[in-house]
Parts: sequence; C-alpha cells; structure tokens
Amino acid sequence: MSSMQITGLYIYPVKSMRGISLSSASLTPKGLDHDRRWMVIREDGRFVTQRDLPQLALIETGLTEDGIMLTREGHGSIPVPTRPIAGKRMSTKVWGDPCEVIDLGEDISGWLTSALNSKERLRLVRMAPEFIRPQSQPELLGENTTTAFADAAPFLVANEASLEALNGELESRGHDTVPMNRFRPNIVVRGLEAFAEHRISELCSDNYRLKFRHPCQRCVVTTIDQQTAVKSPDWQPYKTLRDLNPMPGNERAPAFAQNATLAHGDGQTISVGDAAWRGTT
Repeated sequence: MSSMQITGLYIYPVKSMRGISLSSASLTPKGLDHDRRWMVIREDGRFVTQRDLPQLALIETGLTEDGIMLTREGHGSIPVPTRPIAGKRMSTKVWGDPCEVIDLGEDISGWLTSALNSKERLRLVRMAPEFIRPQSQPELLGENTTTAFADAAPFLVANEASLEALNGELESRGHDTVPMNRFRPNIVVRGLEAFAEHRISELCSDNYRLKFRHPCQRCVVTTIDQQTAVKSPDWQPYKTLRDLNPMPGNERAPAFAQNATLAHGDGQTISVGDAAWRGTT
C-alpha cells in the first residue's frame, strides 16, 4: 500500500470561470459541493467555455451565504443565488448530453455580456430542479453516475509528479513551465510517480473512496493562461504533453489527470493534508 497526501482542492462554481482553492470540501456523487453548478450559454442555448471564449478565465467566483459572487476587474461584481425563485426554463446540451436549465435573469445576463465584452448576449443558467443529466458514457463512468455541468466525470484528480515531469520536459525544450491551474483539477495529490494516476484503480482514505475511471483527454484550454486569458501561440503545453503522455487509444491528443467517481463517502469531508492510499488494478 502506497501512501499519498491530498495537497489541493479546487471548485469551479461556474463552468470555465476562475476556480476557488479550498482547504476542505464536501463530497457528493456529483462532485465537490458547488462545483460546476452554473454555466454560461448563448441565447440559442449553446453552452460557452474557454475553448471559444478564453475571457471566462478572468471572471472570479466567490462563495457567499446565498450563492456565489461573480467579479471582474473594471466591471464590479454581481451576486448569483443558489436557488432562484423563478426563471425561464431552457434547453441546452453539454457535449451532446441534453440538459434542462433555469435562466437566472436579465440583470446577470447583462452583466456577463458586458464583463466578457461579448457581441452575443450571454446568459447564466443552473440545472432545473429535479432534472438529472443523462449519462452518455456508462461504459466508462457507470450508468448511475451523474454530474452537473462538468465535461465528463464528477471529479478530476491530478498528480503533482505528473506536472513536475511535464515542466521538466517543457524546460528542456525551451518553453515556459505552467502551473497546475492550466488543468483545472478538483483534487491534487502527492506521493505517486509521474502519470501513475492512470494505472491505479482507487484513491482511498478512512472516510471516502474515489474510483479512478479513465484518463482525461486534454484540449486547447491547457494553452490558455488562467490569469491573463492569453493563448500560447505555439500550443504549449499541449504539444509537449501529447508527446510525453498521449491519450490511450488516441496518440494525437494528450492526457493529464484522471476522471473519477465517488464510490464511498457521500457527505463526507475531504481536506488538504488528508492521508490516502492507492488501489491497484
């Protein structure tokens, strides 16, 4: 049994906006509490991410007693309630998964559109009450796994040693190193060899157990500086990572971090500093 330690916890209340670093968080089957519970869409219902609007990275999110606060320098802040009393019901999709959502109103829509300098009207939505997003990858994530607006699995677990290996390769090729926020993980661990997260079955602790499902295939978001929203003109670290750790079955794309689901521990608390150990395949 190999020991690990939880060294970072992050949530992203609004999909593709800036994340929040936490010292502890509640575990739920849909992910860490508050993670990706809101999402930006266009008027026609198409969802918006940093892939097509990198400026989303510039909007800070903060937790409040009643919901979250969105802030962008030069544009002030606007509160977003956790549970809106009323709102227009709309249809959207997340990577083909149909979702029924509630629009959070014109004031938030106007603020978002202005803060993101968007020519198109943007809207903020939350999953409609009682709606359960269908699982489009039951063979990978389990037929009973569900999420809010995450791309795939409820949890993304990253490994410090994998980032160190990537940065070492970037430096050897004359490129700048990158921080962990390029990969937007929920949970960061120490104590594994580089990329060993792809070879273990579970992350176990006394009060919870995360089942590792499959590697996370990375995209253009890895090339976006999360502090400035500027894309790397030479597609780094994407290209170097692709050479160093290609996605199984798709060598044209890189893999980094592991998608995971909650096998045990609904309602338990996960904290930075927790001791954990690996399950093996």
